[in-house]
Amino acid sequence: NTVVVIEHNLDVIKTADWIIDLGPEGGEGGGQVIATGTPGDVAENPASHTGQFLRPLLTPAATNVPHNLP
Repeated sequence: NTVVVIEHNLDVIKTADWIIDLGPEGGEGGGQVIATGTPGDVAENPASHTGQFLRPLLTPAATNVPHNLP
């Protein structure tokens, strides 16, 4: 199943399976595909305004998940 959501809440965006980031701006300055992929893919794209704000939320410290388990 596919669900398409137009969203600006980063807590929702960071949990998405796949993102299509449109921009680079709103209105007449937008409408282009800037980035596609997982939240991590979008966060790594320097052209993505969404990625810029998403990046700090995807760090290991922000996710509060232990990554170095014995």
